[in-house]
Amino acid sequence: MPAENATGAGNLDDDDFPAYTMGRAADVLGITPAFLRAVGDAGLITPLRSEGGHRRYSRRQLRIAARARELVDQGTPVEAACRIVSLEDQLEDAHRLNREMRRKLDGRDPDT
Repeated sequence: MPAENATGAGNLDDDDFPAYTMGRAADVLGITPAFLRAVGDAGLITPLRSEGGHRRYSRRQLRIAARARELVDQGTPVEAACRIVSLEDQLEDAHRLNREMRRKLDGRDPDT
């Protein structure tokens, strides 16, 4: 089924479902399609493509693009903003992993 028609109820809560066309994503974020292409070219987000080849974005990708836009609005070059957002994401993943490991260690048997 083409992405344009895949609007099943199960996808409504999926942050990774590519529900937004480029134009709609740009409107929602108050940015230009060129900015979305720029963050895509920088490798920050990779939109999925519909069967017709049109870019489709998920809510997660929109949040990432919005964060990059905040940095650009503060004077950061696009490429640097994309790198910063990528590093922020990696840091959050590391913190999450650290929390999980601490929970596992806190719950372990003291005799082991």
